[in-house]
Amino acid sequence: MKLAFMGSPDFSVPALQALVAAGHEVAAVYAQPPKPAGRGQKEQKCPVHQAAEALGLPVRTPRKLRGNDEELAVFQSLGLEAAVVAAYGLILPQVFLDAPKRGCLNIHASLLPRWRGAAPIQAAIAAGDAETGITIMQMEAGLDTGPMLRREALPIGAHDTAADLHDSLAEIGAKLILAELAAPSAPVAQNEALANYAPKLTREDARLDFTQPAVVLERRIRAFTPWPGALGLLGDMVIKILAAEVVAGEGIPGTILDDQLTIACGEGALRPTRLQRAGKAAMATADFLRGFTLPEGARFY
Repeated sequence: MKLAFMGSPDFSVPALQALVAAGHEVAAVYAQPPKPAGRGQKEQKCPVHQAAEALGLPVRTPRKLRGNDEELAVFQSLGLEAAVVAAYGLILPQVFLDAPKRGCLNIHASLLPRWRGAAPIQAAIAAGDAETGITIMQMEAGLDTGPMLRREALPIGAHDTAADLHDSLAEIGAKLILAELAAPSAPVAQNEALANYAPKLTREDARLDFTQPAVVLERRIRAFTPWPGALGLLGDMVIKILAAEVVAGEGIPGTILDDQLTIACGEGALRPTRLQRAGKAAMATADFLRGFTLPEGARFY
C-alpha cells in the first residue's frame, strides 16, 4: 500500500527497511533535519534520513508541522493509505493524523500504557520492570494515548542495558507493523490508570545520586547505557560508571569502602566493574585501580 514513514533515530530504521522489503510503496520519508555533530560541527543526517537515501526514497525534513500549511498540503497530496511513525521527534497535529485513509500508526517501545513519552526503554529498566515490549498504536492528538492494535512483550534480563533491548525491540516493531498493515486489528483502549510518563533524557540525568539505594543506581546505570551514561565525581575527576554490581556494605553515601572501589549508597553498596575517565578509554575497575591511588576517605559526589 502507499505509505509515508516518519522516524529519525536508529530504532526506526529496521521498520523502514522492512516496509520497503515487503513491497509497500513509501511515497515519502519524514525525518528530523540534519544537525551539527562532531568536532567539526558539520551537519549530519539522522539514521532514517541516511537509510531512506540508500533506499532511493524521497526525504522531507520540516522543522515543524504545527501551523505548517505548505507541508500539510504536500502530505495531503500524497494520497496515503497510512503513515507509519516510529520515534519521529515531532508532534503530529490532528490535520496530519487525519490525512491518510487509515490514519497514522505508531511503533512505540513499551507495553502501553506502562510507559508513554520519549524514553520508554530506559524507564522500564530504571523502574525494575520484568518486561518491556512493542505496542502498535493508532495515533491521536494525546501523547501516546491512542488505542492499541498489537503488542508483543520482551523480557528484561538482569544484566540488560538500554542498548541491549533497543535492537531487539526495533526488530519486533518492524515485524508487528508489517502484520498490522496486512491484517488490521480491533483497537483496544488504554487503561489511563496504568499510564506512566517517561520524559526525554538530558545530560543532567547522567549524574548518580549515591543517597539512593544501590539497586536503584545499578538499574539506572544499565538504563542509561549508552546515553546519557551514569557518572560520579571523585575529587575533580569525572568518572563514568559503565557497569556495576550490588554488594553488601554501608557507610556515608558516596564513600569508598574498600580497595575494590565499592561505594556506599543510601542502602547497600555499589561495586563498579567497568569505568571510564573523561578523555580516557573504558577499562575494567581492576585495571583502573592499578594506575590510580585512592586518597584516604575518598568519596563520590
